[in-house]
Amino acid sequence: MEAPAAPHNPADIEITVTSPEQMRELGRRLAKLLRAGDLVMLTGELGAGKTTLTRGLGEGLGVRGAVTSPTFVIARVHPSLGEGPPLVHVDAYRLGGGLDEMEDLDLDVSLPESVIVVEWGEGKVEELTDDRLEVVIHRAVGDTTDEVRHVTVTGPGGRWAAVDLSVLSA
Repeated sequence: MEAPAAPHNPADIEITVTSPEQMRELGRRLAKLLRAGDLVMLTGELGAGKTTLTRGLGEGLGVRGAVTSPTFVIARVHPSLGEGPPLVHVDAYRLGGGLDEMEDLDLDVSLPESVIVVEWGEGKVEELTDDRLEVVIHRAVGDTTDEVRHVTVTGPGGRWAAVDLSVLSA
């Protein structure tokens, strides 16, 4: 007997993005919804646009430093240039499984005062908090130059229950 499906949050939204600039703009719009203590989990194949989205988030949050993929450093902190929270950008691609390696990054310490964005975090960071934003980016696979991406944004947990995610598709 299968476990019952997780309840579907009516605030879940799907957005079609047709260019890297639109992906950055989506990140800028998403930044307006974020506050200290928020965890954003990004899922998608290589080249799907996770870092491009995060670059837009950084612009929207007004943080210092160019947002680039932290693949080799695992995590990079971008302090706020104003009164907002810092952005902690994590690339969990090279990390094994589970929370053990993630615990070494002390994300649970950073979470209350930061916005944490984790690329490749599925199956690795869910235990940090029940309240998170899950962003899944689907793209055509294979030898294609197709820029179209289908982005699904889901907000499990009480934090996102009352947030109108439809503003992201504006």
